[in-house]
Amino acid sequence: MRRESSTVVVVAGEFGDGLLAGLTQSPNVSVARVPDDAAGQPSADEVAAGHRPGWEAGALALREAARRRSTYVIVPDDPLAEVAAAWRAMWELPGGSGGPGGPGAAAKFEERAAEALAAWRDKRFELPDYYLVVAPPLQAAAAPDLYLGPLRAVRPRRVAVAGIADSAGQAGQLLDTLRSLEHGPWWPPLDELLDAARHFYAGGLAETQSSLV
Repeated sequence: MRRESSTVVVVAGEFGDGLLAGLTQSPNVSVARVPDDAAGQPSADEVAAGHRPGWEAGALALREAARRRSTYVIVPDDPLAEVAAAWRAMWELPGGSGGPGGPGAAAKFEERAAEALAAWRDKRFELPDYYLVVAPPLQAAAAPDLYLGPLRAVRPRRVAVAGIADSAGQAGQLLDTLRSLEHGPWWPPLDELLDAARHFYAGGLAETQSSLV
């Protein structure tokens, strides 16, 4: 469990650098990304695998966030990003019509989940205090989403929704959501979260997500 004085929030969903710049106009908010020196130097994991592990950018950004002293530290990189993408792919048919994924989708999820879990167990990263999801446009609101699905089901107060992608006043909406974040139980161990994702029925997101946006 984190014990830094700042509240670290990973932003997920559809957003751009303009939104991040708008957030930093507040004196209480800073944005933490992968340091330039770390981004240019391959790690031992990267050299061994032949590429940067999917969790590493988020882990480095969260490490940078731990050094900040602002009230809120926004992190646009997530160590679970590839896990989230693989989970979503399990529920998408070729062509994007929704439903169980094609051959290999479940295996890809397990591969990404195992990589992230190994890094978490090796204390390469901890989960942020909160996930703040920029909601998709209304026509895409029922798409499977790891954050709005299993993560929010397990810890509803650790996943917040703010605004809709490309909506007016988006930065202000996110700032309002930051100020209204509620305290709640800390995340369970990552292996329990991943197991919850395996058993979560994404078909139920159509009703729950539509009520969020």
